[in-house]
Amino acid sequence: MISNFRLFSLQILSLIFFSFIITSSALGQEDYKAENEGWHVILEEAYAESKESGKPILANFTGSDWCGWCKKLTRDVFVKADFQAWAEDNVILLELDYPRRKQIPSEIKQQNAGLQQAFKIRGYPSIWVFDLDKDDAGQFNISALGKTGYRPSSEVFIEDIEKMLERRKS
Repeated sequence: MISNFRLFSLQILSLIFFSFIITSSALGQEDYKAENEGWHVILEEAYAESKESGKPILANFTGSDWCGWCKKLTRDVFVKADFQAWAEDNVILLELDYPRRKQIPSEIKQQNAGLQQAFKIRGYPSIWVFDLDKDDAGQFNISALGKTGYRPSSEVFIEDIEKMLERRKS
């Protein structure tokens, strides 16, 4: 009788443990946020907002917890009020992070790995501006407008992105 009780207890503990893991992983994606306020981390969400607003996506491929130039770009550009005001009017922001120390949800990690491969990212930070469309099969089609990397100020960064946006108009 005691062994049946122990077996039942182990089954209950296992069920509770696996329920916790499943709940934690589901919550992990919802709780996961970009390093900077106002940035998306899920491509599908950025795509939906881009379609609704008509704005292109500006994607920041970053190594937020190890890349010195990425941290510098955030300090020199992304947190500046003039960049934030400009971005609000002109682009949809998407952060694609490749950290070494912090954990990100596996779904986000897979998404980011696929985009890293699609854009042939070889160094960080890499900034791409692009439009997305979906075909009948639900696959994304990327229309790249341009790329850049670290720029020393929000003014210079915005100027570079504006040149890319000009290609969209022509």
